[in-house]
Amino acid sequence: MEIQKRLLEIADSDYAQFQTKLTPGVDPDRIIGIRIPVMRIIAKEYFKDPEHEEFMRELPHKYYDENLLHGLLIEQIKDFDACVAELDRFLPFMDNWAVCDTCSPKALKKNKPALLDKIREWAASEHTYTCRFGLKMLMSYYLDSDFRPEYLEIPAAVKSEEYYVNMMIAWLFATALAKQWDAAIPYIEKDRLDVWVHNKTIQKAIESYRITNEQKVYLRSLRRR
Repeated sequence: MEIQKRLLEIADSDYAQFQTKLTPGVDPDRIIGIRIPVMRIIAKEYFKDPEHEEFMRELPHKYYDENLLHGLLIEQIKDFDACVAELDRFLPFMDNWAVCDTCSPKALKKNKPALLDKIREWAASEHTYTCRFGLKMLMSYYLDSDFRPEYLEIPAAVKSEEYYVNMMIAWLFATALAKQWDAAIPYIEKDRLDVWVHNKTIQKAIESYRITNEQKVYLRSLRRR
C-alpha cells in the first residue's frame, strides 16, 4: 500500500534504534523509526484519504509503525460505537506497550456508562495489551469526577503473570492513591494486590509529587517481603 511506502521513505534509523530499546520483544526489523509527533500529522492527513479504511482492514500489519498509525487513526474516529468497534478489531493485534499507551481515542469519553462496560470486558481479557488498554482507560477517565470506589475492584480482580499488565495495575493504583487516597489505601493496607504489584504501587506512589510526605512515610511502612 502507498502508506507503507510513505512510512519507509521517512524512516529514521537512529530513532528506530532508540525505539528498539524501549520496546523489547518487538523485532528490530519491524521498527521503521518515525517519531510520534510526525506520525500524528500523518494520521490526520491519511484519515481523510479513503485508502485508510483498506489499511485498517488489513491486519496484522508488518511494521510496528503501522500499528502505531492504526491506533492514531482510531483516535480520529468521532463516533463512540464506531470507535469501539475498531478497537475491538485492533486490540488483539497489539503486541507492545507503546502502541497500547499511545492510542487514546477521545470519542470514548462520549458514553461513559458504555465505556465502563467495555473496560470491564477488556480488563478481563487474557490478551496482555487488551487488558492493559482497558485498565489504562479506567485510569484515564474514572479516577476524577466520575470515580466510584467500586471501580478499583476492576484492577484488583486482574491476576496476571504479564509484566505489562502488572505494571499498569501498579500505575493505576498509584494514581488512585494520589487522586482518591481514602478509597485506594485499603487495597494496600489489606494486602489486596499481589506482592510485586503491591510494592510497585508503593514505589510509584512515593515517586509522585501528588503524594504528601506523611503519606509517603506511611506507604513505606506498608511494603511487603
